[in-house]
Amino acid sequence: MHKAIFHLAFPMTDLDATKRFYVEGLGCTLGRESDSALILGLAGNQIVAHLVKEAVEQNGIYPRHFGLVFTNEKDWQALVDRAKAKGLKFYQEPRHRFPGKCTEHRTFFLEDPSRNLLEFKHYTHESAIFGEQQDSGIGDAKE
Repeated sequence: MHKAIFHLAFPMTDLDATKRFYVEGLGCTLGRESDSALILGLAGNQIVAHLVKEAVEQNGIYPRHFGLVFTNEKDWQALVDRAKAKGLKFYQEPRHRFPGKCTEHRTFFLEDPSRNLLEFKHYTHESAIFGEQQDSGIGDAKE
């Protein structure tokens, strides 16, 4: 199989604010754009923002969010520092989850101008990304 990249489409309510958040804020590359959509590069993956009339609001981080899992903690921390320096809106501040467990990780959530939530995390044990099936804990029970 040839290399594949991930593609995700998501709603936006403001083209200029979305471009500022993703390109200037997060450092995404800008691809094609029209009056109703933006193609962006996020860590080599294609994300596409499509214009909608109003944002879809959800209560908490579930069920819908997207982001990146960093394999290097320094890269995760660099994005934390960049987000703070660029004044991006944190939905959840950086935190350390499940210390001492096989699923231990550092995480934070950002909220884009259209209320989309993005999670960025780094697992202490890389095996937790797709493995550790004996641990059934996924996410937070009460969010």
